[in-house]
Amino acid sequence: MSFDNVYEALTGDGDARWAFGTGFTDPLAGVETAVPPGVDRADLTAYCLMLGDDALVMSHRLQEWCTNAPDLEEEVALANIALDLLGQARLLYARAGHADGTGRGEDHYAFFRGEEEFAGVRLVETPRGDFGDLIAKLLVFSTWRLALLQRLIPSRDPVLAAIAAKGVKEVAYHRDHAARWTVRLGDGTDESHRRMQAGLDRIWPLVAELFTPHEAEVRSARSGVGADPADLRAEFDAVLDQVLTAATLRRPDVPPDPGGRRGLHTGALGLLLAELQSVARAHPEATW
Repeated sequence: MSFDNVYEALTGDGDARWAFGTGFTDPLAGVETAVPPGVDRADLTAYCLMLGDDALVMSHRLQEWCTNAPDLEEEVALANIALDLLGQARLLYARAGHADGTGRGEDHYAFFRGEEEFAGVRLVETPRGDFGDLIAKLLVFSTWRLALLQRLIPSRDPVLAAIAAKGVKEVAYHRDHAARWTVRLGDGTDESHRRMQAGLDRIWPLVAELFTPHEAEVRSARSGVGADPADLRAEFDAVLDQVLTAATLRRPDVPPDPGGRRGLHTGALGLLLAELQSVARAHPEATW
């Protein structure tokens, strides 16, 4: 069969869509999605949205490094990490739509909520900055998220447990990648050391909120569904101390600046969402 142009070749089955990429099957297909007895649906929904928002926004920030990373190999690595987190966000948003009974899909949560409705931590919102900022943020985020996902593997919610089991394998690589770069930069030249330390100093005020529990997180932990973030701090500190020592870097001593889980965000989130959501909001009924 021949076609006059590439577009006709893509739409040879008669499905003339203006772009391609969505219309996927349910990401939770084949997974038991019934909410376990005794689990509060509202808390489960809130918890999934928190973790999904963290992954989505961090993924978007990592995608900004395409064509901006130091070399092609690093661009590919960062793109793959971003795709891992985007996949986690898709699953968590799909779970939220099942748990709250609305049946809303992942696109609703990603594209059609306002800034004040996002419940992610502020660490992931911070602007791109330089490569030292990126590695500092990726090291902190992946160390924290890996500790969290490990504790979600025995979750009473079968969907969260499945997401965590897959995510642990992905985020273990993310943490290793960030740790290797931290040591390479910190224990490198005077300039690379300075930039890596500056990156840590800039993001460190936002570290404390990673371990500040939201009420929904506490209730989810008590019900056996989630994990109390306060319980992650010891493991996080042990890993960071090991990496920073090898990198000849110091742990920043700065006051905390909490906020994100309660809808208090940096100005950077609004700008990020304006870009992230622009096409979906301009063409809300489009499929591709």
